[in-house]
Amino acid sequence: MQVRYSYVRRLSTEFLSRSATKRATSEPQSSFSTSSFRSGLDKNFSLSSLKLKPESGDSSNAVVEHISSIFRAGKAVKERDSKEGAQEFERMPNLSWLSSISRSNIILQRQQQSRKKKQKCAFEFYQENRFQKLLEVCANILGPEATLELFSRVGRVPGVKGYIALVEMCIDKARGTDDEDIAIEELGKVFNLFKSMREQGLELQEQTYRPLLLYIIDMHMVEEFEFFCIVIKDENPSSVTRLGYYEMLLWLKVNNEEKIRGICNYIAENDGENMSDIKESYLLALCESERTEEILKMLEITGIKNISSAESVAKIFQALGRLLLEPVAEKFLLDFKTSDHESDNITNFIASYAVSIPNILVEDVIKKFKDLHQRLEVSPSSSSYEKLILHSCALLKVHVALDIVDEMCEAGLTLSVKVLHSILQICDKTSEYNLVHRIFSTICRYNLESNNETFRSMIDLFLKMKDLEGACKMLDNLEELNLKPTAEMYNVIMAECFREKNISGGVRVLEHMQCADIKPNSQTFSYLIRNSKTEEDIVKYYEELKQSGIVASKQIFMALINAYAACGQLEKAKKVILDPLIPPSSLSQIQAVLVSVLASHGQLSEAFDIYEEIKKAGYKLKAKDVMSLIEHAHSDGELDRLLRLLRELDDTDYWSDACCRIILYCIWNKHLSSAVELCNLLKDKFESDEHVMEVLFDKVFSLIEESESSHLRTCLELLSEIKDKLGLLPSQKCLLHVLANATDLHDTE
Repeated sequence: MQVRYSYVRRLSTEFLSRSATKRATSEPQSSFSTSSFRSGLDKNFSLSSLKLKPESGDSSNAVVEHISSIFRAGKAVKERDSKEGAQEFERMPNLSWLSSISRSNIILQRQQQSRKKKQKCAFEFYQENRFQKLLEVCANILGPEATLELFSRVGRVPGVKGYIALVEMCIDKARGTDDEDIAIEELGKVFNLFKSMREQGLELQEQTYRPLLLYIIDMHMVEEFEFFCIVIKDENPSSVTRLGYYEMLLWLKVNNEEKIRGICNYIAENDGENMSDIKESYLLALCESERTEEILKMLEITGIKNISSAESVAKIFQALGRLLLEPVAEKFLLDFKTSDHESDNITNFIASYAVSIPNILVEDVIKKFKDLHQRLEVSPSSSSYEKLILHSCALLKVHVALDIVDEMCEAGLTLSVKVLHSILQICDKTSEYNLVHRIFSTICRYNLESNNETFRSMIDLFLKMKDLEGACKMLDNLEELNLKPTAEMYNVIMAECFREKNISGGVRVLEHMQCADIKPNSQTFSYLIRNSKTEEDIVKYYEELKQSGIVASKQIFMALINAYAACGQLEKAKKVILDPLIPPSSLSQIQAVLVSVLASHGQLSEAFDIYEEIKKAGYKLKAKDVMSLIEHAHSDGELDRLLRLLRELDDTDYWSDACCRIILYCIWNKHLSSAVELCNLLKDKFESDEHVMEVLFDKVFSLIEESESSHLRTCLELLSEIKDKLGLLPSQKCLLHVLANATDLHDTE
């Protein structure tokens, strides 16, 4: 998005003009004018002007009040109700009764309390996740500010995670628009979220303001950066050092050489103890650039041993590797070695350096890794080996990754489950499914940590090799590793059996599941119902589901519709949507399946009726269901409906297919003028006329059977019309095909 003029200027003028009258009646008029605010942001702005030491006073209150009035647009800030925690002592239980309780009872009670505490923690964690999802759903529908108001009314104010999610939604919307007004509105919402956090007593930390600053930096908004830096510093004075990191990122992004040199000089001239954190922030930002000279200068001033955390030092070594500064990296590594730095950190620094070297083979990265360890006389750690493994996986070198796993395990080190799963994912991505044998052998040989997700992934790899027996053996091997198979594992195997039309095999999986005392879940029954060959089996499995006490998911009812339709029981398929067990929130999605089924069985009128019901309920049909309606419309008189469906289809992957299907419908029913208009829509969608003709040939003209002489004539007429009216010329391939069919048509007459 090209910013034509400053957001700050627009925010100041637009919000003030809209809310001046309202503020005059509801709030005291601020004496801080727009011009004084603008003059307060110095043209040579840097964080040094914000003062590196946090201030105890509130010197920027006037600025913040002015900013607040701009973003509130006249809305009064609601003060948070708070109550002091008095009478705390009176609420404490009387503990005198403890003396009369035996030691065994005390231990028993402690165990019970511990169990209750764990259950409470698990429940609270589950509730927090549900609350977070509910918050995000509401924010997507209502917007962040309306969501906050709604939740405050019911006494549930989001925590820091909730606010982070809301900020990210605003920034995502700002990134996804070319409309400056919308972007301004989203920035205003973010500001109000920051103020709301303060009212709730929540600290404005980096994880909350980071998405905002990165967006502002990406958009080259210098004045907006200054604007929000003041806001953030006022809300959290200790953030000033981290703001230095983002300030340097900004000047690097906009290529402001003067500012970058000025910061480096400022750091060199002010080498006090209170400068260590700000120097580190500036240095870490520089390390994300290609500015070798400035990085080396800042490293000399700062001193790598003075960096606060091993994670920050690792980032510096990544930059040294990327910039091919091996002598510098070696010098720093030797300094760490001679100062008795922790060997685990040193080996991680080596790995960070080696994997960051650009444009070399993974084998050369490993050689460099080993050479540096040998020179420094340190042994690799599990975490440094894992960096090599993940680097190999990123390059899709899964064989190399497994070689490294063998090497580290031989050295007595262990592999984390997370990295093991990364290897399995790359096996899937590269289609090297057969490596699952080697991975399982490695797990057994070195007794590597694994979990249910590990085995579910391995089962999936066996199934992709069509090795059903190997997948089933995985379930038997679980017992040897003290793990218990889950319903999801059986479901994966069952689904593959049904996909391969091996119905008896799928039923045997259910029997195996029952023998292992693993209870089927809703997904299990949905597979069984969907693949039932008789009405009796459908009823049997649905009754078993209800008797088991499992809550029927929407997939169950979708499976019932498809299964009844496959058995020729279309009337019973229609009655599924009347089932009282259907969750109201899922009804429209289940109806959408029925729409597709009815359309495919020629009952288009009923399908359209249900489609209209779905629309009235505020639910939008998925693109594939819309395509089902379009594909099965053949009789004349449906053109208006089809054109309306096309207008409502906003999925670009389906749109051209749908358009071509409707053009085909127009040819069948001799609606030539409508076909030309649709061809014009295609022309507007695609970049080249040749591409349009290729699409028309592949998806329209090639589908007209040679025997359908009336359709072929309409095709020839359409070619002539789009040539004359749209300037679209058929490709040589298309022309030869049509001419050949035209010759056949002439010979038969």
